[in-house]
Amino acid sequence: MKLTGRKMPDFKNEDEEREFWATHSPLDFFDAKCFKKASFPNLKPSVKSISIRLPEDLLAELKILANKKDVPYQSLAKVFLARQIVLERESSSGSSRKRKVKAASRSK
Repeated sequence: MKLTGRKMPDFKNEDEEREFWATHSPLDFFDAKCFKKASFPNLKPSVKSISIRLPEDLLAELKILANKKDVPYQSLAKVFLARQIVLERESSSGSSRKRKVKAASRSK
């Protein structure tokens, strides 16, 4: 990217920079004619599709909850799974810490 004739100012602090960018566009400082289209052919999707079998009543409840929250039910299922994984990690790391403390107190 080629810079235009406009020079970037030197900022004394973040507040000064924040005020500047609130009233200016970064595009004012680059020549748009020199932009090149980027291509990332080797990027892998960040999500993976899976199949999961759920009892019909559980799926129905999930869909009802999702409808009340106005979100897709698969997105809500991801949120629920992510929360539970965090809880499980916290409880397992907490229990491993407890084991270490117990082991240390026994060795004294």
